[in-house]
Amino acid sequence: MNRASSHHHMLHCILPPHMLRAIAARGSATQRSDAQRSLAVDSTMRLHRTTVLPTLMRGARATMVTAPVAKQRTIYTAGNKEVLPGTTVRSEGQGAVNDIAVNEAYDGLGATFDFYLGAYQRNSIDDAGLGLDATVHYGNQYNNAFWNGTQMVFGDGDGELFNRFTISLDVIGHELTHGVTGFTAQLVYLNEPGALNESVSDVFGSLVKQYGKQQQGSAADWLIGTGLFTSAVQGTALRSMKAPGTAYNDPVLGQDPQPAHMDNYVQTAEDNGGVHINSGIPNHAFYLLAIALGGFAWEKAGRIWYETLRDPGLSATASFLAFAQRTALQAGHLYGSSSRERLAVVDAWKQVGIPIP
Repeated sequence: MNRASSHHHMLHCILPPHMLRAIAARGSATQRSDAQRSLAVDSTMRLHRTTVLPTLMRGARATMVTAPVAKQRTIYTAGNKEVLPGTTVRSEGQGAVNDIAVNEAYDGLGATFDFYLGAYQRNSIDDAGLGLDATVHYGNQYNNAFWNGTQMVFGDGDGELFNRFTISLDVIGHELTHGVTGFTAQLVYLNEPGALNESVSDVFGSLVKQYGKQQQGSAADWLIGTGLFTSAVQGTALRSMKAPGTAYNDPVLGQDPQPAHMDNYVQTAEDNGGVHINSGIPNHAFYLLAIALGGFAWEKAGRIWYETLRDPGLSATASFLAFAQRTALQAGHLYGSSSRERLAVVDAWKQVGIPIP
């Protein structure tokens, strides 16, 4: 059985459960009820299994040769109900509409498509021209955005702690990259492979934003979810790749729990074994590599990670160390086994407490 056909429906949310639970415990009455409702939606969606993705993947393989390289975006609105996909409000090629969330989703899907095509010659997230669908205005003040295996879904936020979830391009890039991982490495969403799955989405989410700005790694903010917090929150973003653990420190949300080094790896049963927490470690390794190599981070550091994702030798249950070894291997293939690129990869992992033997 190949990895594609065994893949089931997986819900990938941008907001980790520990954050929603903190709000449910410490927020105002409205914030608590919004957070509880968002958690309820997440668990309902998680219980829902579908066979759509494997079918899609099999179909994608068959059409790989003939698929035209062209964006195919469809944006729907759920009208603040919990329905998917909802009503079509903007299709490929149509002009902007009078709804900022619709336009941000349309532009964000386009920017992500352009990034994968321009940087890695990848034709949409399945590399076979898959149409990109997104639903906005999902649920009532729903505090999250997710990829459900077939499409993007965005809540409007509660307006108190969170703005609309289409506001942040790196969030859109992050969620769509879960699709790329689903069509390539299929990293199991648990413990270290799950944290790698989350980290890969942060890496490419940040690169989508940098590519859109044509910005060098040294000038990038390396933040995930900039603009999501309202001014009421003491924090800059959901996560920081540059300095994991420093993205927010807020009376309601608590303190950013991400470690930057294996010494501080968090053992927890929550959040599939801390997938949104321990992703800080590989995130930081990527940041260190990008800075060490200089220039545009998608060109070398990103290329090494992308080829690692596509490496058939990368197990779906890869540990941090196994992934690190594959990145060193890919850097060797791309740039030579004694190249500065490969040495920089080894050094970056060593700095986060993962020495490659």
